[in-house]
Amino acid sequence: MAAAEPLTLLAFGDSLTQGYGLPPDQGFVPQLQEWLRAEGADVTVVNAGVSGDTTAGGAARIEWTLTPEIDAMILTLGGNDLLRGIDPAVAARNLDRILAATDAQGLPVLLVAMQALGNYGPDYKRDFDAIYPDLAVRYDAMLADSFFAALLAPGTSQSSFNTYMQADGIHPNAEGVARIVAAIGPDVLTLLNSADP
Repeated sequence: MAAAEPLTLLAFGDSLTQGYGLPPDQGFVPQLQEWLRAEGADVTVVNAGVSGDTTAGGAARIEWTLTPEIDAMILTLGGNDLLRGIDPAVAARNLDRILAATDAQGLPVLLVAMQALGNYGPDYKRDFDAIYPDLAVRYDAMLADSFFAALLAPGTSQSSFNTYMQADGIHPNAEGVARIVAAIGPDVLTLLNSADP
């Protein structure tokens, strides 16, 4: 039996993807690649994370980022939209543009959800939180509940959560990233299994 061709996975996002505040080998992308290879996946993970990027920034750069060697994509954007209180309808349109571009190339996508806090009110939270499941259905994309799900398990105290975060309270530390990777890794393996090299 012939060996499967190596795959190229695009990690498209903001500072959470880029690895803000961490040594080069401890960010999300290098830890994910190491985890996937330990699971037997022949994959190169491309870091297309841009610190500070919003969904608008992602929509503006998606076309030229989807180079021919890309076989699948993880999409993690929306956190900076939340920090700026951007209208959920605007964020939804931008994410739609990104997913339309990947759909046009027939690429499987794992969409990683973001959840709003309550500081902009219940209507904002409802509308923002609905973006991700709605788009996952529209584009038949896989959906991961939340980037921080592994750090926010039921019963997790604020002090426990803080253990896995950098001092800014926004970005995970290396141990937090390891937990996030272990939680999202099985979904990424499923995504890669659906890719067509």
